Amino acid sequence: MNTLPGMPLALVTGAGRRRGIGAAICRALAATGYDIFFTHWQSYDQIMPWGADADGPAALEEELRATGIRCASMDVDLSLPESPMRVLDAAQASGALTVLVNNAAYSTQTNVDTLDAASLDAHYAVNVRAAALLSVGFARRFHGEHGRIINLTSGQSLGPMPDELAYAMSKGAIETFTRSLAPAIMARGITINAVNPGPTDTGWMNDEVKMALLPRFPGGRLGQPDDVARLITFLASRAADWITGQVIHSEGGFVR
Repeated sequence: MNTLPGMPLALVTGAGRRRGIGAAICRALAATGYDIFFTHWQSYDQIMPWGADADGPAALEEELRATGIRCASMDVDLSLPESPMRVLDAAQASGALTVLVNNAAYSTQTNVDTLDAASLDAHYAVNVRAAALLSVGFARRFHGEHGRIINLTSGQSLGPMPDELAYAMSKGAIETFTRSLAPAIMARGITINAVNPGPTDTGWMNDEVKMALLPRFPGGRLGQPDDVARLITFLASRAADWITGQVIHSEGGFVR
């Protein structure tokens, strides 16, 4: 990707599935004029119930380029300690990086009977360490005026998640990290916020799950990837210059 000097670039992690939140974020940011660099990790999707979208990354690149923006991607295991810096190096080689969206996540069910050291470490590596290192790496390298970091959370601070203990703990850490980093990077021209999209239909819901969740949405529909993508596009805009350190719960009135 040979990006023209000065063209803004957004880095979005975890955008390997065309139905996913990451892909929707890429489309929304591209529609506002950002060039896009996104990451994906097919090996993770292959072991998840929803399965891998084998052609997804290449198809998303082609789709975004067709809109007139420049796009590149990277298949990378964010659980490796060296991966965040590799991703930042690759993204910065593609353009002027101004937006970072930490969307990639590791999630498996862990409860009081199954929680162990391995599951804790696996969730920490991606959900906490990778997101934190990407964020501080972005901040250290940023020399512009209007940088943006946006983290994805899951509403774990609003109620218990007893069947997702490791996941809830790791995402809770990201909410705390977001609030704590905000004052440290505001003087560098960077805002950081977290977004909880609530239950979102990205292909993981079967009919039984959908029927159980639907009555809990007062608007009469499930959350969609475009819902959170619109909010993230706003947070990436100049209209959000004065918003930082916030955890925004955008769940369509979801009743817990």
